[in-house]
Amino acid sequence: MARIDDILTRLKRLHPLSIDLSLGRIERLLATLQHPEQRLPPVIHIAGTNGKGSVTAYLKAMLEAAGRRVHVYTSPHLVRFNERIQIAGQIAGQTGAKPIDDDALGDLLERLELLNDGAPITFFEITTAAALLAFAETPADAVLLEVGLGGRLDTTNVVAKPAVCVITPVSIDHAERLGGTLESIAFEKAGILKPGVPAVVARQTDEVLAVIEARAAEVGAPLVRMGQEFDAFRQNGRLVFQREDRLLDLPLPALVGRHQIGNAGVAIAAALEARAFHIDETAIARGLAEVRWPARMQWLVGGPLPDLAGPDTELWLDGGHNPGAGVALAETLADLEERSSRPLWLVVGMMGQKDAAGFLGAFRGLAEQIITVPVPDAHEAPADPARLAELARNLGFQAEAAPSVEAALKRIRTLRKGAARVLICGSLYLAGHVLALQDGTQVQTN
Repeated sequence: MARIDDILTRLKRLHPLSIDLSLGRIERLLATLQHPEQRLPPVIHIAGTNGKGSVTAYLKAMLEAAGRRVHVYTSPHLVRFNERIQIAGQIAGQTGAKPIDDDALGDLLERLELLNDGAPITFFEITTAAALLAFAETPADAVLLEVGLGGRLDTTNVVAKPAVCVITPVSIDHAERLGGTLESIAFEKAGILKPGVPAVVARQTDEVLAVIEARAAEVGAPLVRMGQEFDAFRQNGRLVFQREDRLLDLPLPALVGRHQIGNAGVAIAAALEARAFHIDETAIARGLAEVRWPARMQWLVGGPLPDLAGPDTELWLDGGHNPGAGVALAETLADLEERSSRPLWLVVGMMGQKDAAGFLGAFRGLAEQIITVPVPDAHEAPADPARLAELARNLGFQAEAAPSVEAALKRIRTLRKGAARVLICGSLYLAGHVLALQDGTQVQTN
């Protein structure tokens, strides 16, 4: 780990910005590597604001249930950098994709560092190049490639001809880089669309869908839109997926939340559009039942944090951090409240540039109190807990600040009367910190 930390630290010094949206630098490095992006197995390219990770997790589970070997690229990581680059198992159907091991990652990063020879390149660009090289050099049947930020100028957009493109729900996030309107953000997301490549599009607002449709018409990308060419809904305790030529009666997804019906539907549509993979109904059903994705409405049972919260407290964790995620979480919590009534407490830590008011506002009428906390190990400047608590009070919540997640849970245990439900949320960095506390490990900050 020390070796990888040292290399990642050096790579971060190659460019003053962690993110600088451009394709020129990555294209230069990939040319030096004899274009690994052109030597990949069929790629499913996934963009969007919310749900990218869940859709990726569903697709991984479905493909592996069908016996396919799958490489997966996601960001950011929760605890260890290795999580971003998942390498396919060597025997189809027997070993699923796992995070790249330390020795292989260290060798790969040193190789890239040497080839780059000190030229300016962002941390995300050079580590994405490392992932593409690893995927090109290890046999697999498919690559799931998650966009890092935006789409049009995102480093992953060097793949010229994916098998399928996916755009999950688009909402306001990263406005400082992608623009402050839904239309400007949708334009960036739609930048992944390619001529002749089917694009599965989640249910969107009218203004977002109009931008995506205009871009698809411009480049000649056939659209497969939720609510038009296909749909998915819950019925009688099952997930029903339908399109003009097909109706599937499936188990509900293992991931919790009303929004996961939509995410699962998008993943099913993408799996069916990727016809070369031949994903049948049995594999789809198994994937829905077996999917795992940490920090997405994850119920924490056992371990140091649930022990701190106390035996009468349900403790949940989610990395949601923008207004769209807030609405989805609020709906999920309202559903949980209908099934089992418990006062809701939020433990919230957020990054400074996020729309905290938009995120927290979704919980009006649901949350009894909010405890704000710092976000350790963050790459960017987190929000000050005292100011975040003040903002929450201005929105009408009871709120106070605590110095840590552990202190917040102790405070809730002191204040609450009887059973409670606690959701820790507001940042993927915070979620990673919580998972590390649960496992007794150290978060890798690079």
